Amino acid sequence: MRKEERYKGVIDWFAENVPIAETELHYHDPFQLLVAVILSAQCTDKRVNMITPPLFEAFPTAEVMSESTPEVIYEYIKSVSYPNNKAKHLVGMAKMLIHDFDGTVPSDIDELMKLPGVGRKTANVIASVVFDKPAMAVDTHVFRVSNRIGLTNNSKTPLETEKELVKHIPEHLIAKAHHWLILHGRYVCTARNPKCEDCGLTLWCKYFLTHK
Repeated sequence: MRKEERYKGVIDWFAENVPIAETELHYHDPFQLLVAVILSAQCTDKRVNMITPPLFEAFPTAEVMSESTPEVIYEYIKSVSYPNNKAKHLVGMAKMLIHDFDGTVPSDIDELMKLPGVGRKTANVIASVVFDKPAMAVDTHVFRVSNRIGLTNNSKTPLETEKELVKHIPEHLIAKAHHWLILHGRYVCTARNPKCEDCGLTLWCKYFLTHK
């Protein structure tokens, strides 16, 4: 099967069967999403959504958070992975937003990556979810699912995966495709025991064709 056929089959299936695909993180504005995505690194969205309501209530804006300390923030986020680092990142991020960006979350990926705690994946999430840019954030789910289905040719890094996906997915669908692949990896194409019997993509899936 040609790669173009595989992409078309996968995209058409998702478009028909998962017309709405959005982040599962809860937020009300760009600042809250940025905080939530930083917290979600190597942590489940479910856990992040449990701790953010009191955090957002205490620190509703970058300005308020910038005046806090990592020690104070830590108490709100201690049940996530790497809470010490993330507490430092959040305070540093809030301070930089105030000092360098007038308190506004930037839309440019390179500008976003200047913020503490913000790598390429996080920057792409913000650019695509908040600003509807054709950015493809590659987390562990996107990386695994893309390689497994055969959308990528055993890419070794998230950046390789990102470039390959962006090259083949129509620009207007890139932001949504990010969520398609994440949700598919989270609930169907799981890491240890992929639920191939529940999957609608088996016709185009390299893994299924070689393991069935």
